[in-house]
Amino acid sequence: MTVAAAAYPLDRLEDWAAYEAKLARWVEEAVEHGADLLVFPEYAAMELAALGDNPGDMEAAARTVSALMPRANALHAELASRFGVHILRGSAPCFVGSRPVNRARLFLPDGRSAAQDKQIMTRFEREEWRIRPGGPLRLFDTVLGRIGVLICYDAEFPLLARALVEAGAEIVLVPSYTEAVTGFMRVRIAARARALEGQCVVVQAPAIGRSEWCGATDGARGAAAIFGPPDGDFPVDGVLAEGELDRAGWVMAEVDRAAIAEVRREGRVLNVAHWPEQHARLKGVENAQFTDSELEKADD
Repeated sequence: MTVAAAAYPLDRLEDWAAYEAKLARWVEEAVEHGADLLVFPEYAAMELAALGDNPGDMEAAARTVSALMPRANALHAELASRFGVHILRGSAPCFVGSRPVNRARLFLPDGRSAAQDKQIMTRFEREEWRIRPGGPLRLFDTVLGRIGVLICYDAEFPLLARALVEAGAEIVLVPSYTEAVTGFMRVRIAARARALEGQCVVVQAPAIGRSEWCGATDGARGAAAIFGPPDGDFPVDGVLAEGELDRAGWVMAEVDRAAIAEVRREGRVLNVAHWPEQHARLKGVENAQFTDSELEKADD
């Protein structure tokens, strides 16, 4: 299959028609290059805040975007069906009760979809924007393979990725929104580590560009990339494809499920299979006892 990761700018849209045209243009471009799975960034849906009365206010922006999600979902479903592709919709604040969760949604070519909520909130989300953790981790079993989603900060927590791998995930999608290069690098490093640990393919799709008009998401840095484990038939550095920092567009790579299965079964290292061996080594950390002797003892 061909996987496409978007480095996607948030634009100040004039109306709904502008959003429809932009999204269709992006999907069409990816499809023209053979993409089967399209990944949009965390909070990519925040550009819809421009259609509200007060996009500069974080709460008003969140409510505007949340209210437009049924319409946005219908558009994504139609595009997935029309072009015969899988699309991970850019995440959005979706109100569940009194406060929103950060929710992405995967659309299949047959019109069906399912959501994945962010698990662990950043300081900004929890302290200023009051975004709440949503529903549990989910595994998306598709004709392209078994897919998991870790939204941005979630990728920095290896046990979340491990839970997806143990459930059968072969591909992990990491839509991200990071305001500084330091934040982008944290997520990038995490994505590469998760590919190594899980012997899987990890896809990072970042939001980019300035959007000062939006109070919640006023600017982002990043570069799209697709990673695998540096073993087997994968590249020596594990980088299947990567884009330039802050350059808008698609980054694409061929992903072979058989290569994932092979490296998990016959790799030079077997991170997935050997993961449980850690548990027996975690009985407690001893304080080392220093001695004057330079000789090794059998009981050391």
